[in-house]
Amino acid sequence: MAIYLSRYVTGDAVLWGVVSPAGITALEGHYATTAELLENGRDDWMAAVLRPPTHQGPAVSMLSPVTTPCRVLCQGANFRQHAIDSGMDPDHRAFNLFFDKTDASVTGPHTPVTRPAHVQLLDHEIELALVIGKAITEPVTITEESLREYVVALTIANDLSARDVQLPQGQYLKGKSYRGFCPLGPVLAVLDDGDYDRLDDLVLRLHVNGDLRQTDTTAHFVYRPAESLTELSAFSDMAVGDVLLTGTPHGTAAKSPPALVRRLATALLPEHVLWKLFIRRNLNGRFLRPGDTVTATIRSSDGALDLGEQRTPIVAPH
Repeated sequence: MAIYLSRYVTGDAVLWGVVSPAGITALEGHYATTAELLENGRDDWMAAVLRPPTHQGPAVSMLSPVTTPCRVLCQGANFRQHAIDSGMDPDHRAFNLFFDKTDASVTGPHTPVTRPAHVQLLDHEIELALVIGKAITEPVTITEESLREYVVALTIANDLSARDVQLPQGQYLKGKSYRGFCPLGPVLAVLDDGDYDRLDDLVLRLHVNGDLRQTDTTAHFVYRPAESLTELSAFSDMAVGDVLLTGTPHGTAAKSPPALVRRLATALLPEHVLWKLFIRRNLNGRFLRPGDTVTATIRSSDGALDLGEQRTPIVAPH
């Protein structure tokens, strides 16, 4: 059974605790980083499970359970239907699409996110985040069995994306890395052996103002965690406490025109005109605006593994 850990503020103190239906039980040790917690805190959190809660509900303010500095690596179009919506054939993918976000984008699970003044097409992308528990410093072959050595915990991520920066400029890093563009949490779900079987049975759901926008199950991954980390290890190191965002389901606000239309438009129009038309076409789409609230949940279909609810208000610049 997974242990759910949270990082939170109460008074002037930043603490870690075990989350249960009754509240949060503070750990006795001090862990400055997620890596320190994962490497040294197991006895502490196992003891905390047996103690009564020390904090409840509104008395605390939740922080990201992944501390910075860290690496935030990502996969693109990794759900079958999202790949189809993006103009790809998931059965004949030529490559696994990797990119990254800067850790300046990392924020808490309930922290308001400011939509930058120049951004009009702010999109949501719920993702399952794998939290690394064993450093990767050379190419390795990771199997379904050895995955549990490298991925020790899960959390919820929202890969917020400024489409009117990302797509016209071709800048994934910039368009996805504005401050606050990666809410993480609310919990760090530390897995036990039985939980790994549920990695194929996690249901992702994202709502905006109560309206369901995205839902799918990890059974529909194109590239699975073990093979993705194996490939990633060929060209990237990862440290304990780094995260891999594993792709978002279909239902994002940005819509890709059919492949034939894209090819014709690219052949007939200058690129800058093409992107102006794209932005104009999407201005009335279901992009995030100040005043919206995004809620995201990930849980197994049997409810035995539940990563909680992330709740993100979108606000205007001050």
